[in-house]
Amino acid sequence: MHPLIRSARTTGLLYLGLAISGVLGSLLIRPRLFVADDPTATLARLVEHESLARTGIAVELLVVLTQALTAVWFYRLFRTADPVAAGSIAAFGLVNAVAILASAALLASAVTVATDPIGDAAATVQLLYVLSGDLWGVGALFFGLWLIPMGWCVLRSRWMPRPLGWLLVAGGVGYLLSVFVRYLAPQAAVVADALVLPSTVGEFWLIGYLLVRGVSPHAIDELPRDTAVPPLPTRSRA
Repeated sequence: MHPLIRSARTTGLLYLGLAISGVLGSLLIRPRLFVADDPTATLARLVEHESLARTGIAVELLVVLTQALTAVWFYRLFRTADPVAAGSIAAFGLVNAVAILASAALLASAVTVATDPIGDAAATVQLLYVLSGDLWGVGALFFGLWLIPMGWCVLRSRWMPRPLGWLLVAGGVGYLLSVFVRYLAPQAAVVADALVLPSTVGEFWLIGYLLVRGVSPHAIDELPRDTAVPPLPTRSRA
């Protein structure tokens, strides 16, 4: 296997891990524990389903781990196509990972308070879960930001379909807008959800392409067998 394809498929595998862990935490575990308008019910669920709550913490840590590694591997993959954009992917991804790390710490504190109550445990646990959710909400700003240079690297490298690159750029812009919509107009949740659809399509398209093809055949044809990544692109001068 060519080293460039190996790097691409490793990136895709890590990105798939990020997607799966994100879905597990936000869509499957958190809704079973957190009751938005009932602190007492949230506390009761944490006590009753302590193992599930601890699994939720582990899943959030898995999000942190996979996002950090994915960010680094995207830099490894695209650094010669555009070093500034590739570095931006890594930087924005790592910032988002730090936000989720803080969320995991809050969830761990919530379990600690639920199992060993201090003061008004119900109110404290509810506050910790609200803060955790808001960290995901504001951290999404950097998740949107990392999609834009990611799409640009796809376009610049020409290793993947150009429509995929434009979709990632558009998805990143939509993600950024959705963050502001959620906090400026919380009643427009449907609009915020619609704005992230292009990013979702683009991300799963990218994951599939990285895992199945790695990079386009012409990218490999232009490289010697023992070269992991192509040289920096040069511009011809008229």
